[in-house]
Amino acid sequence: MTSQDSSAWADRVAERSPTVQRSRVRSVQQAKGIVDAARRLLITNGDKFTTQELVKEAGVALQTFYRHFGGKDQLLLAVVEEIIAEACTELEAAAAGIDDPIERLHCYVTTALSGVLADDMSAPQFMTAEHWRLHQLFPDEMARANQPFADLVERELCEAAAKGLLHPTDPQHDAWFVMKLVMAVFHHYAFAAGPAPKADIGEQVWQFCLAAFRGGQASEL
Repeated sequence: MTSQDSSAWADRVAERSPTVQRSRVRSVQQAKGIVDAARRLLITNGDKFTTQELVKEAGVALQTFYRHFGGKDQLLLAVVEEIIAEACTELEAAAAGIDDPIERLHCYVTTALSGVLADDMSAPQFMTAEHWRLHQLFPDEMARANQPFADLVERELCEAAAKGLLHPTDPQHDAWFVMKLVMAVFHHYAFAAGPAPKADIGEQVWQFCLAAFRGGQASEL
């Protein structure tokens, strides 16, 4: 990991003290090791791991942890931010070979919702529970963490509009609504059943969005 591809949480770590600022790359790498350790513990222990278990897993001293993070909530914020950033990077890569902006949009929506089809729902349920809890504590940081998905959608809406393929009212605003819709459906199906089978929900959400952008004329894909 380099300083160029660090996430927003890494920028916050680097701003905590003058000492950290002078050794930003080393500090971010150390913080990344702590975040990676937390992600491993989430798989094995869930979110109930202690700070002592964390520093042992990361191989750092307790004061090192607190030099980078104010507490466990700030660490979990970094974990959630990183997971969302990775997911958006993977979505962009998955659609990189698709020429049609509408098909890229289709890929983003359906792939983002495929997470609720997993046999093991622990990861979607963790993301859902922590997303809303952390949003209450860190609303600005969580809004920025979610924005990359909206940015992907907005870019494709703009291209599709320029080609006369879709007719969004306001690409930036519409992309925000698509992001919120995908999030809401993901969070619901992470814990509960719904009016549509999970296997169909990604395609149904996509058809709903497509109808809106085509003025109600969704087509079979």
